[in-house]
This record gives sequence, structure tokens and C-alpha cells, in this order.
Amino acid sequence: MTWSILVRDPATGALGAAVASRFFAVGAICIQVEGGVAAMATQALVNPMHFPPAWPRLRAREAPQAILDDLLRGDPGGDQRQCHILDASGRIAQHTGAGCVTWAGMVRGLDISVAGNMLAGPQVVQATLDGFQAATGDLALRLIAAMEAGEAVGGDKRGKQSAALKICTTDPYPDLDIRADDHADPLAELRRLHRVSLERYAIFRRHLAGRDSQWGTVDRDIINADVEKYGRPL
Repeated sequence: MTWSILVRDPATGALGAAVASRFFAVGAICIQVEGGVAAMATQALVNPMHFPPAWPRLRAREAPQAILDDLLRGDPGGDQRQCHILDASGRIAQHTGAGCVTWAGMVRGLDISVAGNMLAGPQVVQATLDGFQAATGDLALRLIAAMEAGEAVGGDKRGKQSAALKICTTDPYPDLDIRADDHADPLAELRRLHRVSLERYAIFRRHLAGRDSQWGTVDRDIINADVEKYGRPL
């Protein structure tokens, strides 16, 4: 019911995921990202309960493929599951069950994993990977461009409804987490939301507490001055 891309930026260590589907609120159940740990997607006959047991092991730097194999071992729906993982060191694990609705499959590149099912064809995942590699701009824009490239060659063969994007750098919570749950053009809506985020949110986010600052910036004048200096009006 979905295709998704997981990426790692080797320059910053940021991890990102983007997903799109002819399905309501795909971002609510299909992707998870944690800074310094991993990005993961579960789709097809989606199983969000893959996330809770996977995350402590990913934090412990266990091999993603061993984790994924264990998640699927004994799973009666395993042949209908699709899942992939990209960890903070660039290791990739992928699974597409034989019972996933066609077209279903995966591609990978350095620091990139793409997987999808119910797609117009294999060109969707390849175009998504190629689109990311060719894109410019910040990581969010590159992820959106990648998904747009996959959409342009057919995307989900049933059509489009929802999309989501999540990026984390160092913290357990996202730098950016945006979703279009029910939209005629969800990827265009992600672009709009990204533009809105640059007006104030992106600057405010830099001042929040995180792994490098227990309390973050508590002087609102400093925050507001940065918003005034770096914010991008719509």
C-alpha cells in the first residue's frame, strides 16, 4: 500500500524517511526515525508493532538484518510484510514478502534504501532512488524530490492520498516531522509545509533542549532575534 525511502546524510549524520500511499495517514503508522539510531519503515500488511522490539536493539547497534529477521521469524503474516531499516552507520536491512501485492520490491544505494508495494512497477523505486541522488537542497527537499520522481513514473498504482516526512539529526525527537493525511496532492502539500516550517519553526527547533543541551535556550529574546534574522517569510 506504500512506498518509502530511508536516507542517511554522511555529512551531518541526519537520518530521514519519506513515505507516500493511496491510504489515509500513512505517516502515522509506517515510519519511525531517531537521531543517531536508525530510520525504519513497515508497510504492505503494515505491522507497527515491529517498532517497539526493534528500537532497543538498534540503539545497542545490533545488525539491522538480524533484527529484521527476528521480527519476521514466526510471524504468520511475514509473507505479506514489507520492511526496511537504515541505521546510523549506514547498514541496511530489507524484506519484501512473497505475498505482497505486486508490484513489490526494493532497491538500495549508499546510505539509501527504497521499498514499495502496490506500485505501478519497478521503475517507481528506482526513480525514487535516482531522484534523491540527483536532488539538491536541504535533506527535506531532497526527500520530497525523490518521492515526486517516484510519483512521476506511476507511484502507488491506486492513486495518491497521504504522505509524510521525518528527519532527525542528533535527538530522539525529529528536526522536522510533517504529514499530509488526506490530500489530493500530498507531496505538494509536504512542500508547502516545509516552506512554512522555514518561517519560524526551523529556527525555534534549533533552540530546543536536546542531547547537546539539557535545557535548550531559555531566553526568548535570543530565540526571537534568530527568527527575525534567519526566518524565511512565505
